[in-house]
Amino acid sequence: MFRTKRSGLVRRLWRSRAPVEGDGETDTRTHGSGGCCMGKSTKVSKSNPGTEAELKALTHSILKKIKEKQLEALLQAVESKGGARTPCLLLPSKVDSKLGQHSYTLPLLLYKVFRWPDLRHSSELKRLSCCESYGKINPELVCCNPHHMSRLCELESPPPPYSRYPMDFLKPPDSPDSVPSSTETGGTNCSAPVGLSDSQALQESGERAHWCVVAYWEEKTRVGRLYSVQEPSLDIFYDLPQGNGFCLGQLSSDNKSQLVQMVRSKIGYGIQLTRERDGVWVYNRSCYPIFIKSATLDNPDSRTLLVHKVFPGFSIKAFDYQKADSLQRPNDHEFTQQPRTGFTVQISFVKGWGQCYTRQFISSCPCWLEVIFNNR
Repeated sequence: MFRTKRSGLVRRLWRSRAPVEGDGETDTRTHGSGGCCMGKSTKVSKSNPGTEAELKALTHSILKKIKEKQLEALLQAVESKGGARTPCLLLPSKVDSKLGQHSYTLPLLLYKVFRWPDLRHSSELKRLSCCESYGKINPELVCCNPHHMSRLCELESPPPPYSRYPMDFLKPPDSPDSVPSSTETGGTNCSAPVGLSDSQALQESGERAHWCVVAYWEEKTRVGRLYSVQEPSLDIFYDLPQGNGFCLGQLSSDNKSQLVQMVRSKIGYGIQLTRERDGVWVYNRSCYPIFIKSATLDNPDSRTLLVHKVFPGFSIKAFDYQKADSLQRPNDHEFTQQPRTGFTVQISFVKGWGQCYTRQFISSCPCWLEVIFNNR
């Protein structure tokens, strides 16, 4: 009975492996096609029968050596596509597995099988903060849970310096409350925290200081209150099996647009926003791309900042503390009149905006977020 259950778990895991092109199951939403303002596009060719059989035999051999409880947790992580909270799968980090002419570490092989078939090197990956191995250097046992990892988003080359400052920095500071100037310019005037009255009330009541606040918008209308963030990591989602954070699905919206309703339903697991030592990272947990614009992602001297497309399963450093400090330019009188504009990041779900899209401004996007950082 013990062998039968273990074998059944292994078979279910193999059936739940990441599909490759030619399987008939490839999700084009995950990879996309060529174009500008993209994070990374990947196409995976179906392995030849010999390699497929070799991969299957190797994977089965590895999985059968794993404890039954670990197999159950791994299966839950894989079948829920990361939606369930699952423990780390701690395995020896220095065991290499031979596949054809290539040798892979044990973690890398499992990441290829269950997340990214085209994965070549561990340098393409970023460990999520929920993982026990996060921040540890060369541990004896490393987590092999494929949903405790994300893939690094590759950025485009920065645009040429058309002007001294981004257009966003030239907007007047008199923005009422938290209404974004993106309605007309595509940029958000972050003259707040004057407009952060919801968040300030928390601080005045003795709550721990926030490091950012999040506003959810549907086209030109903000939906719900500002969400103040104190914890290092925040899940923002529409529907997550074991979600705890900013649930967009609980917000009541008066928007009857079919497009808005369609995009809302596709937000799914949404994103994970995490404050780390080097900056703030965004991990796309959904099944569709997200789009991000941030002053610290590009050349700050360009007139128009790029909108970056981030595919499912990928992470991007949406806000860089060191670059943000340089954007303030404390000795530059002209710049210090607009000190907080660079402390806002805009994120849209499913639909992009900017020079590569029919929507020129984020306020035309069906569902989007404004993340405003507290620089005090």
